[in-house]
Formats: sequence, structure tokens, C-alpha cells
Amino acid sequence: MRAVDAWAIEEQGVASLDLMERAGIGLARAVVRTARPGPIRIVVGKGNNGGDGLVVARLLREEGREVDVIAPAPLDGVSGGAAANLHRLPGAPPTALEQGCLDGSGAVLDALLGTGFSGEPREPAAGAIAAINAQDAPVVACDVPSGVDASTGEVAGQAVRATLTATFHAPKAGLYVAPGAFHAGEVETVAIGVPRGAPAPSRLGLISERVLASYPRRGSDGSKFTSGVVVVAGGARGLTGAPTMAALAAQRAGAGYVQVAVPSPAQTVLELRLLEAMTRGLPDEDGSHTPAGVEELVSMAERAGSVVLGPGVGRSEAASAFAREAAQALEVSLLIDADGLNAHAGQLEALHRRRAPTVLTPHAAELARLLDRTPDEVGHHRLACAREAARRSGAIVLLKGHDTLVVAPEGPVAVSPGGTPALATAGTGDVLSGLIGALLAKGMDTFEAAALGTVAHVRAGLLAAERLGADHVIAGDLIDLLPAGLSTRPLCGSR
Repeated sequence: MRAVDAWAIEEQGVASLDLMERAGIGLARAVVRTARPGPIRIVVGKGNNGGDGLVVARLLREEGREVDVIAPAPLDGVSGGAAANLHRLPGAPPTALEQGCLDGSGAVLDALLGTGFSGEPREPAAGAIAAINAQDAPVVACDVPSGVDASTGEVAGQAVRATLTATFHAPKAGLYVAPGAFHAGEVETVAIGVPRGAPAPSRLGLISERVLASYPRRGSDGSKFTSGVVVVAGGARGLTGAPTMAALAAQRAGAGYVQVAVPSPAQTVLELRLLEAMTRGLPDEDGSHTPAGVEELVSMAERAGSVVLGPGVGRSEAASAFAREAAQALEVSLLIDADGLNAHAGQLEALHRRRAPTVLTPHAAELARLLDRTPDEVGHHRLACAREAARRSGAIVLLKGHDTLVVAPEGPVAVSPGGTPALATAGTGDVLSGLIGALLAKGMDTFEAAALGTVAHVRAGLLAAERLGADHVIAGDLIDLLPAGLSTRPLCGSR
């Protein structure tokens, strides 16, 4: 956005005051639409966000609405657009923040801190944020909720919890990356008159459903082998559900031929569950995989386009060694999930030796183990931790969550526009692994396959929630809905 502003003002001759005016117009509309009966309270800072808030105050007062402008810090010395709009403000001047001054509001506009903020808010901003969160009226955030780092989504201290965030020109990463995503509420993008041709983001962006058009569909001259061959390697005694769901998801996602490598004692169970897949029992140690099975797995993968390694593999010492040795021995595209990831805890750099593409699909706790951090550290610094894991492993890292992140080593980041609570149930990660495994087997670019799989998985979850209710969805429901998730037909309300 700094590049966009500079381009619009310096190269295209757009007055910064005009950009602020248009931002204020869009923001005022959002406030009016959100407000309930009662006075509008606008909490302003000394920067451009405060200037936007002052535009809103002027526009709403000119409409005859009751508006109070509250400045936690004196506005002496403000400059630029904020100073111009302070001078234009009709009616009562800004007042200081006092206890109870936000009570009974129809809506509160947070125009305190902006996109340039990072770190932990200091007083008096921290006290103003606490006061905004303590009252019960709808809150509209100007561009980004105060206290949220717009570039990373990190929240180091107090941060406004908005009902709606009206963001200018284009979404900001911090509105979609947790924990900032949970402070933003509904996100609405407001056009502010930036001319066409403005610099576009190149390092980070939202995953668009346009990626669905790149799904490789079967040709009439194809075969089960050209449709994509996937090998799922996992399972252990008592853990046969995970490889089953990964295999079924790969089949439903269009793989033409799926093989499942499990410890020998589990093979009969898989044969009963998977009628269209081929199963093979590998050498075992007390019902778990052992490194003695790696050579046979490599043989199975000779005709494969991808291997999904880890679902249900377990955490025995032998199974972990199997996962590590298999990752090094396999020379096809590899997706590592679940205990296949746990086997690499503290050993991410070893994956850099792989010559074929690699995708890692951890949730926060698994990523914490990979990086030798706590889950809370990952939760507070999701983007930074995913980038670190991608750099250290040389792999595409897909960090699962409401804000699923797809991160390339030294490359771009794709962010899910949002998930559904329906996916917060056991086994949905196995479905995602099988889905992406099928896309890799079809020859898709690794980063694109991970992004497409993320979108299709969310879409299937949304459909399942619509039919069954989010609290009642189980992972198997998603498998049958993957074809609809992969379809280019828009869902009701989809992005």
C-alpha cells in the first residue's frame, strides 16, 4: 500500500487529500450501515487513520447525525491530511478519552492506529483500545483494527475486535492471517480512486477461486496412469482410518490409480475399506512401519506421480525412522503430513536434500515441533514461522488453520480467504493430504496444487456445513463433496 500511495500521488498526480476524502466516504457508508440507534463515536489518532476518521465525522455531522470525536492524545502538531480535515471539522472539537464516554454508542469507529503500526500499543492508545473493546456497540475499524500488524496479522498486546473492517484499495495480509483475522470481523474493501495500473502485490495474496480453472481434467485419450498415480504410505495398528481417508480423497479428487502401503497386519483392514485401491503390506514391527519397508515403498512409487507420507503412521521409533528414510529415498513429489512431520521434528534441514518437490502440511502444534517452538509461539507468529519452515526445509509449507497459509521458500505466500468451523474435526487433514496428493500426481505445479487443494477443501467444508450443520460434519462427508469443491461453479456467497 505504501507503494500504491506513492505511485498514485507522485506518478499519477492524485492528491493525497482526495484519497483521504474517498476513503472517508466509503468508511462513512460502512459506519451508517453497521450502526444501531445512538450517537456515533469516532476515536482518532494523529496519523492518516485519524484523518480518515475526521472526514467521516464531518460527513456525518453534515448529514445531521450526532457524532462525538474522541482523541486519546491531543491532536496538537498533526500534519498533512489529518491537519486539513481537523481544520474542516464542523461542530464540537475532539474531546479527550474519559471513562464511560463510549457508553450508549450507536457505533464506534476505530481510526486510531493504521497500517504503519507494529509491535505493542503504548498508552494512551492501549487504553483507548481497551475502552473500545469494553463497550457493546458495533465497531468499524478504519483500514485495519488498531493493534493488529497489517503486514503479518500479529497481535503483540491490546487490539480492537471489530465487527467490520473497511480496508482501502485492497485487503491487507493482517486481516486474513491469524490472530489478526479474528480481530477484523467482516472485511469490506473500499475503492479510493487509485488509478488502474497500480503496483500489485507480488509476495503475498489471497487465494482466488480462479485457481479452480487450473484443475487438470481427464482426457478422452487418457488412462488410469495418466490420470495420476498416488501412493499413500501410513497406517499402524489402531490407526488405519487416516490412510483410508487420504486414499479415498485422492480417488475422489481424480487420481486414476491409488496404492496404499501399510504395515502387514493392517492390510486386511484396508482391503475391506478400499475397494478401488491396491493395498500392500510392508514389513512391520509390532504393527508399525519399519525402515525395512522403505525399499518396497520406493518400488511401489516407480510409476507414481506423488506419495502421501504420514497419515496414521504413528510415533514409534521404527515408524519415525521409516518416515525419515522414505522421505530421502523417494524421488517423486512428496506430501508429508501428520506423524510423518513429527518424525522430522528438529530435522527440517534434512528435507533440503530431496531433489523432487516436497509439500509439508502441518497444523500449529506440528509446526511447533518441527521448529522446536511452542504452539503459542506459532499461533502468535504464524506467517513468520511458516516462512522459516519453508526456508529451512526447501519445501512448500501449508500451515493449516482458518487462515491456511501456503508458503514457498524465498517465494510467495498464498492465504486462504477463510475456512469454516466444519473443518475442525478429526480426519479433515487426511482428506486435504489425499486431495493435494492427487493434484501433484496429475502434474500440477507444487505451489499451485497446494493453493488449489486449500480452496477445494474449504469449499467442500462449506457445502458439508450447509447440508449438515458445521457441528455435525465428519471428515468422510468432505470426501464425497470434493468434486463440487473442485468445480468452477460458484458456491452461494463464495469469493
